[in-house]
Amino acid sequence: MQLSRNEGSTMHQSTLSVPATGGGVKGTVAVPGDKSVSHRALILAALAPGRSTITGLSRGEDPTHTRGALAQFGVEFADEADGTVTVDGGLRHEAADVLDCGNAGTGIRLLAGVCAGVEGLSVLTGDEYLRQRPMGRVADPLRQMGARVEAREGGRLAPLVIHGGNLNGITYHSPTASAQVKSCLLLAGLAASGSTTVVEPAPTRRHTEEMLTAAGVRVDVDGAAVTVHPGPVAPMAHTVPGDPSQSAFWAVAAALAGCVEMPGLYLGYGRKGYLHVLRRMGAAVEMEESTGTVRVSAAGLRAVEITGNEVPGIVDEIPVLAVAAAGAKGTTVISGAEELRFKESDRVSSTVAMLRAFGVQAEERPDGMVIHGRPDGFTPAAVDSAGDHRIAMAAAVAAVARTSGTSTITGWGSVATSYPDFVADLRTASGVTATVSA
Repeated sequence: MQLSRNEGSTMHQSTLSVPATGGGVKGTVAVPGDKSVSHRALILAALAPGRSTITGLSRGEDPTHTRGALAQFGVEFADEADGTVTVDGGLRHEAADVLDCGNAGTGIRLLAGVCAGVEGLSVLTGDEYLRQRPMGRVADPLRQMGARVEAREGGRLAPLVIHGGNLNGITYHSPTASAQVKSCLLLAGLAASGSTTVVEPAPTRRHTEEMLTAAGVRVDVDGAAVTVHPGPVAPMAHTVPGDPSQSAFWAVAAALAGCVEMPGLYLGYGRKGYLHVLRRMGAAVEMEESTGTVRVSAAGLRAVEITGNEVPGIVDEIPVLAVAAAGAKGTTVISGAEELRFKESDRVSSTVAMLRAFGVQAEERPDGMVIHGRPDGFTPAAVDSAGDHRIAMAAAVAAVARTSGTSTITGWGSVATSYPDFVADLRTASGVTATVSA
């Protein structure tokens, strides 16, 4: 049986009460710094000998755990009064202690690549849920590169014990389209002899490639194949843009009821898919690429089909896009999304359960779900988020945009992993006095 993050842990057991009136959201929302970029900025700054700076860093628990793990290698961090983080990098020794990654799947997989390139012993672990997420997908190719990787259940589950150093570059054909797997191997490839190539079934987001290139590393991209050439990482000033995955919650809320503007978002490769889906559904969506500003306004939404070729670009946004589908006219089918079952919760099951709690007819499929739209509104719900931050926030969107009455969402504390200020932004954008209780 798969654990939810509520089991065996008290820190994520709080409940959000949302006394909504179905009024939706309006105004401007400044979403937090991109979580994916934040992980990578911290890691690259830590690898670079010298001083780097990071502005706009996500303050969620996940990047904070990555920062704490990097400090175990002797990397020094300082917080400036203006919010800038100064990093004195250059990994100076093997990790002094176990690396606690919390619930961060991105953190543990990217750090595994770093550890593989560091001479000595590293141990990576996390909370009770992270210790159930599949790690063989990074452990196996790291072993092919020459790292010694030990793990539970035949090398599949954390804690990971990595004996790093003496890596060889490889060409790896990944069976899964995963930016985390790709990034792990590219980071390990920095310390390998010879180039390292990762070939994916479909191209995934390119944050690591873009940021390595900016830091002076040679990276070649050829469709779904990415090659990194070993070499040093230069210190630099990283600016973290707004997180499009967090903006998706407000975009869906506005598409269902209201209008919202979100400035300063990352709108690069692989991160705009949810906006294209909302446009197909009939939402009014405007994008200003030069400023990263997105505006979304309500419209009568219609059902769409989402297939596997789209999933890599919207995998984090599917729970809230399912809420949009629940408010649309017609039946939406999502397929090719098996990867959802290996996230913070089994997001196929937890998304369908969340929709059913709101009175929406929805069914699981092995690789996705079928959602029968209920455009006239949802019933107030008691939702168990399974301790999954994206399920919790998607439920809050459903409550604000499509219900009249009070809904409750348990496991709300998990939202701190990615968006600690979500409730404050929800109150401001919706006027709803949502409250959190222990």
